[in-house]
Amino acid sequence: MNNTSPIGFFDSGVGGLSVLSRFRKALPNESVIYFGDTIHLPYGNKSKEELVGYAKNILDFMQSKDVKAVVIACNTSSAQAYDEIMKNAPYPFPIYPIIQTCAKSIGVNNYKRIGVFATEATVKSGKYSEELKKGNSNIQVKEMASKNWVGIVEKTSLHIEQDKAQIEYELKEMLEFKPDKIILGCTHYPYLMNEFVKYAPKELFIDPAEIFVKYIKDDLNSKGLLISPPPSAISMGEGTLGQAMPDNRNIEKFYVSSNPEDFVQNAKIFYDVKELPEVVKM
Repeated sequence: MNNTSPIGFFDSGVGGLSVLSRFRKALPNESVIYFGDTIHLPYGNKSKEELVGYAKNILDFMQSKDVKAVVIACNTSSAQAYDEIMKNAPYPFPIYPIIQTCAKSIGVNNYKRIGVFATEATVKSGKYSEELKKGNSNIQVKEMASKNWVGIVEKTSLHIEQDKAQIEYELKEMLEFKPDKIILGCTHYPYLMNEFVKYAPKELFIDPAEIFVKYIKDDLNSKGLLISPPPSAISMGEGTLGQAMPDNRNIEKFYVSSNPEDFVQNAKIFYDVKELPEVVKM
């Protein structure tokens, strides 16, 4: 492992590609590996024991690929698996969980009331409340499970009145709490922003991916793990996103545990996956 090694990302499916997309824009020279655990999706209704097992298997796979860091681009895995994994901390690379990382930044602000929309498993864990209160013990947090929002995003079914009505109903319930901010605690949810802003200003919502990527970039830099810019960057600017460059720069590799064709199709709303992912059984 060195600073030219790839950075691993994983999620149950395509949602984590929203984090990858922001990361690639911020650090286009870095090489990345993305694993979508499609055979086990959705993670939102899985037990803690199952989620810990999935995460350990994926992290072992990432270690076999000599990654220099792993990004848990999944709120549910961050909530249910990360703390358990870190009790033993058997991995030689830093692991970045989206909830703990973002809550640390959000919790130190002077917010009095925070709303959180997330999957059922994330809400049951109470992880957002727990982490936010580490920075502000007086903060009030309302967590709500939005059971069908992932499906609405992946099926692009916002034209269906029943789905629009469901979002409206749940959002209005949250707004009765009068939150200072609402965290979109699932990587799919920012893609519903055009619907959210019909009922509340865009500034009310927090997309954790923005905070997450900035933290990862700063932390990797402090650890000396960022890849050096290519020599041509000085005179010609950075490379074009998605084009492979010499010396292990800007290389992408995708893996899934099943259904690679479906992954590529569903990924289109999040990221342009140019090649069929390799299937790795977990």
